[in-house]
Amino acid sequence: MATTQLRRYEILPGEMDAFLEWFPQVVAVREQYGFKVTGAYADRERNEFVWVVSHDGDFDAVFEVYNASPERAAVFAGQPSRVAKMHLAMVDPVLG
Repeated sequence: MATTQLRRYEILPGEMDAFLEWFPQVVAVREQYGFKVTGAYADRERNEFVWVVSHDGDFDAVFEVYNASPERAAVFAGQPSRVAKMHLAMVDPVLG
C-alpha cells in the first residue's frame, strides 16, 4: 500500500508562473526515486500550489535519499525561493 503526502505551498506574490514552469523538473527527479505525483493544482486566487505525492515503499527513508541526491540538488541549484510557507501532511485515502 502506498504512503501518500499532501503538500500545500503558499507561493510568494508574483512567483506562481515561474514556479509552475520549474515544477515538472522536480516531478522528474521524484519519479527517479520511485515517487508518483498523483495530482498537482494551482489555486491562483489564493496563490497556493497543492500537490499529492506517494511512494509504495518506505516513504521517509526514500525521501531522505532523494533529498540528499545530486539530482535534487541540481534541480534546486540557482533557483530562488518561491515558496513562502509549506504545509505537509501524510494522508489516508477515503474513497476507493
